[in-house]
Amino acid sequence: MKKKAYKAVDVKKVNIDALSKMVEGQDIVFSTDVAKTVFVASIMNSNKEVLLTVKWKHPTESQLLIELILKHLRWHSLEVAMEPSGTYGDSLRALFIGHGINVFRVSPKRTHDAAEVYDGVPSMHDAKASAIIGYLHLEGCSELWPMPDDDQRALTAAIRTMEMYDEAYHRNINRLEALTMRYWPELTNILPLQTATLLELLIRYGCPEHVAQNLEEAEALMKKVGCCFLKDDKIQSVLASAPTSLGVKSIEAERLQVQELCQEIRRLQQQRRHAQQRVEELTQDVDGVKAMAKVLGKVTAAVIYLAVGGMHDHSGAASVIKALGLNLKERSSGNHTGQLRITKRGSGSARKYLYMAALRLIMSDKIIAAWYHKKTSRDGGTKMKAIVAIMRKLAAALWHVSQGVAFDASKLFDTRRLAVN
Repeated sequence: MKKKAYKAVDVKKVNIDALSKMVEGQDIVFSTDVAKTVFVASIMNSNKEVLLTVKWKHPTESQLLIELILKHLRWHSLEVAMEPSGTYGDSLRALFIGHGINVFRVSPKRTHDAAEVYDGVPSMHDAKASAIIGYLHLEGCSELWPMPDDDQRALTAAIRTMEMYDEAYHRNINRLEALTMRYWPELTNILPLQTATLLELLIRYGCPEHVAQNLEEAEALMKKVGCCFLKDDKIQSVLASAPTSLGVKSIEAERLQVQELCQEIRRLQQQRRHAQQRVEELTQDVDGVKAMAKVLGKVTAAVIYLAVGGMHDHSGAASVIKALGLNLKERSSGNHTGQLRITKRGSGSARKYLYMAALRLIMSDKIIAAWYHKKTSRDGGTKMKAIVAIMRKLAAALWHVSQGVAFDASKLFDTRRLAVN
């Protein structure tokens, strides 16, 4: 391919008459390489020939581009191809769809892999990327990319909000762990960090020295917060550790830091809970989520539903595994046999929630637990391989559950080889 084919013309300098003659009566693909501000697109005909490469500043010149494409060019048909580059291209995509133009999605991985195949040169730049996107679309390597409906958008917003609070919560829990190990290392050996009793105790007093000065009040507070769930021997252990703690004696500013951090963690706990309830409310009447929720829990089922759609959209269990990025890949050559790994395509968030669901089932299901322990023992104590294997089996099970089959762990594992009573 000639180098001049990649020269991009500013949208304000396009020769509209000449371009109009080139595209008149033709089936045209408008393929866009999305960026933060400067977009580049190729106008390509059905013979995969680039008629023009145009660039413009988004969003200030995007309306000018739309008018050029839709009002001044007399094409026979027009299709738009784009990569899912975060949210930067969403407004342009919505503009085209709003004018009745179909927009298609091309995988960035396909674009990357096609760099050298396309023109024999491994380099990649915006103009070339836009041409490759159009080429892949015409080769059938794209899929229709409509805007999500209001229900999908509401669920997406609710899950993203939940994840926002969840990430902030865990970051602050890690900070609190570091501070308690400095000022009161005995405390977390008695009470878990996330418990309301520990947090309320530190919100009120901030350090063991202040607890030691107010033992009766601290005991009453822990009994009130912990209620029947907190045993008296743990309360007494906390009180006994306060005056004898080996931790660094905190100054007033450090005590206030601990108090404010705990207040923020308590606030985030409440916000997380409200966000989770919102996610559950939005999916309580969705049949696909109901079926998965019986196996994974409501929140995890909602996250997976958002990531891969309903199970009825997939032809089989293998399709669900692939959509979740849990299908296996291998790189072998000659005498070298590569290790099997999952592709990690698709939603990382969905895999994270499925991972947590797998851990819960290892704790609660005796068949899954038995298989897990046997697998880790066979692999020399490596746990991750066993957990990922369980995730793959769960992903396959979700498709069958959606068909009305009750979840049964004995159908996922060969129980004849497991010591399960």
